[in-house]
Formats: sequence, C-alpha cells, structure tokens
Amino acid sequence: MSRRILVVEDDQDTQAYLAKALREAGYTVEATDSGRDGLVHAISGGFDAMVIDRMLPDLDGLSLVRSVRAAGVQTPAILLTALSAIDERVNGLRAGADDYVVKPFSFAELSARLEAVLRRPAEAKAEQTQIACGDLELDLIARTARRGDRRIELLPREFQMLEYLMRRQGRVVTRTMLLEGVWDYRFDPRTNVIDVHISRLRRKIDADGEPALIHTVRGAGYRLATAS
Repeated sequence: MSRRILVVEDDQDTQAYLAKALREAGYTVEATDSGRDGLVHAISGGFDAMVIDRMLPDLDGLSLVRSVRAAGVQTPAILLTALSAIDERVNGLRAGADDYVVKPFSFAELSARLEAVLRRPAEAKAEQTQIACGDLELDLIARTARRGDRRIELLPREFQMLEYLMRRQGRVVTRTMLLEGVWDYRFDPRTNVIDVHISRLRRKIDADGEPALIHTVRGAGYRLATAS
C-alpha cells in the first residue's frame, strides 16, 4: 500500500508540482491550498506524512502544526518556507515540525527528507514521561526529580536545565546550547549565568558523597553521565 501524503500549499503551481512529483514517486497525495482545510484533513488522520507551506493565507503553517500536535496527532510534518533565517527554522521545529525545507528547493531534497521522517520508528513519537540516568530520575508530568530514595527539590529553571542535560546524556552540552535551549535567549557568551546555575544544580544532584553525574568538560561545557 502506498504512503499517504497531505500537501498544504496555497501556491497553485507549487502545489501541482509537488502533487505530480509525489505521485510519480509512488505516494498517494491529498492536496489543499487552505490551512484550515489542511488542519481538518490532518486531524482526521490516515496520513503518513504532511508537507505544509509556512505562509498560508487563512491559517499559517506554524499554527497548523501546533494545532495538529495539540490534538495529539503525531504525523510527521515537513514545513516549506521562503524564510531562511535560523530563528524561523527553530520556530518551525519548536512548533512540532519534524523538518524544514527552504524554498526554492529540489524535489530530490524534499523526497530524501520525506523518506527520512517516514523511516523514524513510531515509538520515537510517543510522548516521553520519564527520563533516567543511573539512579537519577525525572518525572516530566509531575515535574519531580529523585535520586535513589532522595527527592530533589528543584526550581523551575533548574528542572529545565536538568531535563535538557538528561535528554542529551553522555554528550557534551555547551554553554551556548544551554543558553539557547533553556533560556531561549542569546546572552553575552562571557556571562557566567550557566556556571552559577550548574554549580547550584550540582550541589543538589551530586550530594552526600554520591557518584558525580554532572561533569565539567574543560573548554567545552558539561556532560551528564554515570561515569566521567
């Protein structure tokens, strides 16, 4: 059975081009030029992936994706846009899109990105409610943290920082990544706000002689792992 693709694109030439190329590639295509109609189609389900234009006249692509995700639909979505700024790409991904293709684009690129999102296992889309690293556990629903039998009281920003580190455990996380990922803001790179917060978080996480989980990687940043 061929994969079903929803195309939401208000430019008629682009929509016709995409629909034709996708059908030639073996997909079954449903196309619309309305963001609101696209939302109805997306929520109704039955699609394997969606290709959505960022700038739509009635309901823009970001709002469409946010609404789809809010409705619990996890169908992979690729945004098409003429806006190439990094902030625009970040906004698209944060809205719930799986990938972002800048216009003008080649169909070969779009096809490759579509194949990539279709390959991702369905379980990767399931909402993660708990994260663990060794005996440290985060409950993302209750917003609580425990290490072994010890409950750790965290301020909201500390919880965000720890969640960010735990989702990337074993990998180096730079100060810039933390500033942009947790504070959603570009501070002066010379600021010590990250070091101050890491120090406070470390005192709470690595307490009472417990093996260290938060490690400093000199000249690079920090890494959360069960061993240095």
